[in-house]
Amino acid sequence: MACNGSGCQSGVCYKDEDVTRNQPIKSEETDSTNPTKVCIKCKLNDAVSGYGGIDDGRFCADCFKTNLFGKFRFAVTSNAMITPTDKVLVAFSGGPSSRVALQFVHDMQERAQRNFDASRDRSLPVFAVGVVFIDESSVLSIPSNEMEEAVEVVGEIVSSLVPPRKDLHIVPIETVYSADSGEGKESLANVMNTVSDPTGREDMLLCLRMLALQKVASEYGYNRIVLGSCISRIACHVISATVKGQGYSLPADIQYVDARWEVPVVLPLRDCFAQEINMLCRLDGLKTVKFSTGPGSSINGLVSSFVSLLQEENPSRESTIVRTAGKLTPFQFNRIPEIIDGNVPLATRRRQKRYNLKSNESVSSESFCPLCNSPLHKSEIVDWSNMDSHRSSDLFNKSCCSSCQFQILPSDSTSMEQFYMDLPRSMVGRAKQVSNGKLSLLREQIQDFLLSDGEDET
Repeated sequence: MACNGSGCQSGVCYKDEDVTRNQPIKSEETDSTNPTKVCIKCKLNDAVSGYGGIDDGRFCADCFKTNLFGKFRFAVTSNAMITPTDKVLVAFSGGPSSRVALQFVHDMQERAQRNFDASRDRSLPVFAVGVVFIDESSVLSIPSNEMEEAVEVVGEIVSSLVPPRKDLHIVPIETVYSADSGEGKESLANVMNTVSDPTGREDMLLCLRMLALQKVASEYGYNRIVLGSCISRIACHVISATVKGQGYSLPADIQYVDARWEVPVVLPLRDCFAQEINMLCRLDGLKTVKFSTGPGSSINGLVSSFVSLLQEENPSRESTIVRTAGKLTPFQFNRIPEIIDGNVPLATRRRQKRYNLKSNESVSSESFCPLCNSPLHKSEIVDWSNMDSHRSSDLFNKSCCSSCQFQILPSDSTSMEQFYMDLPRSMVGRAKQVSNGKLSLLREQIQDFLLSDGEDET
């Protein structure tokens, strides 16, 4: 657990108290012959530095790795993200954050396998792990040779993380339309070309990416999706979402658990900084994949540059942004339902009950934007009985949140009609579910005043 010591600036280092309690504190070498600092945890090895985080220059390489993995494991166990009976899908983009998330999940699985092999009764199963890589070359115009090389590297990375074996799914993003990626390429291109705003294009791609992850998870029987979002990325999202008018739905995106989806999404690296993750990749030589895409001029890109500048000036800025946003009231779906599986250890169930978020039951989370799946405020929910137009495209437009209406959806009706026709049917189905649900609710409210089929109007 966190040390919470007065000398600890991070508040999340995981000290081995039994080892360090009785050891004398060694002073740091400050003379000109040996200016290297000593690790504040083991008091034996030289501290590593150069990654610019809060703990820069405080831990040696081994203690740094242990501390970072401790943050990950604490987030997983406290929020019941992974239990022995789960089948976990790790979303691997090739970047440092998703690479570390994959490595840490593998380390947990490997340890569970060793415990399983060593136990006599073998009562606890080992959770299964799969990896998915979404090929977005049809949207981002990534050169074919670069994508082929990336897929090869991803295959090598996954195959090296055995045992236990992990299934790898290479999925073109256009498969959100159908199993045949060729059929969806044209529709996908039409959708993305209709969105003229750079920020809207990035947001639309994010919606399609999550749709693809959900489809893979559902088809192959996974019950958790692990994302590599770290505190640095979440801090950027807090600012950009605020700028785009997504303040009401913001608490849904920044918690450890997001169960509004059919397959819950978890963020085990939520307490880790991008600088720490990059350092771990360098120390352990973890392979990553980087595509030659230039910096964007979107709101998201500008905010990312702004937050990076703030972080350079003060290493605690990203943490401050996320902690401040964390005071917002979470939604009911920002927690894993209480575990009742007898195969899950009692300690895990007690820990989940202790750390599970206490959401405000009065906060509505029944209506969601059909595009981004953000929870809608009651002021954004349409009264279908007062709708002048009954065209499907107009109903879909009115069902979306204000941010999607401004950033993504076309303003003229003709383009909107074509945009609606080119959308994946699963997105269209969300809007129909919302409209049908509202009409059913309206019918229930006026049920006592309706005539049955056998009654006469007089």
